[in-house]
Parts: sequence; structure tokens; C-alpha cells
Amino acid sequence: MRETEDKQTQVQASEKKLPYNLRERKIVKAAYREMIRAELADKLYDDILNIIVARKKYKDPNYCARDLAKDLKTNTRYLSGVINSRFGMNYTCLVNEYRIRDAKHLLVDKRYADKTIEEISAMVGFANRQSFYAAFFKHVGGTPREYRINHTPKK
Repeated sequence: MRETEDKQTQVQASEKKLPYNLRERKIVKAAYREMIRAELADKLYDDILNIIVARKKYKDPNYCARDLAKDLKTNTRYLSGVINSRFGMNYTCLVNEYRIRDAKHLLVDKRYADKTIEEISAMVGFANRQSFYAAFFKHVGGTPREYRINHTPKK
């Protein structure tokens, strides 16, 4: 009897949905990642940072991995391998990391206190509210509203 209850509890726990449709990260071993030349990967790493961060391309919601690959004169598969090996994440996670950093700053900055969360979401490059909330929750562990309330200096 007790064994049946334990199994039932395990099934219920595994069926619990993560908020904002987040999924467990699966690490996939791909053979092509081992074929990446170190010198070229180092150069691409610097170039990726230059384009995504220095030129603030992360703020453009329409800028995708294909556009980055075109700017770097490489293909998306090779670019993906470099991003995975050098940054430890995929293109979307990389871009979202910089967007969330920016959003966290804007949410508590007095100059942007009159901006809504949706306006800040658009300012940092998210195409829609849902993707912003999902990425924010994944990185911060709470909603943008909670973050703004908890981190805004009290008067």
C-alpha cells in the first residue's frame, strides 16, 4: 500500500509544470563540436562579443543566429558549435543573458521608473512579453515586477 502511494507521489511530482514553460536543460554530445579549430573559435568568440555586446545587437529582436553567421562569414552550424563550446550555451540563451542584464538595470533605474515592464522588455530586445517573462524567470528566479519592487531603493 505504502509503495503505491510513493509511486503516485513521484508521478505527481514529475508532472508538475515549470512556470513559463521552462524545460530541463539537456546536454547533447555532438561530434562536430570536437572538430572546431581552436584558433578560429577564439577569433569568432571575440567577434561574437564585439557584435552582440559592443554593437548591442542583442537589443534587436529580429537579429538571429543566421544574421550573426552572415556577419561573421561562417555558417550557422559552425557558429552554434563555437557558441556552445566557448560560452556554454546556445545563441538564444547568450542573447537573452545580455538582455536580462540590461533589463535588471532598467527596472531599478530612476530614469526609467515611468516605463512599464513591457516597454522595458521591448527596449532590451524581446519580441513579446511571454519570452521576456520566461527568460527573466529563468535567469533571476522571479518576475520582472517582483524584481523591480524588491530592488528599487526606498525613499
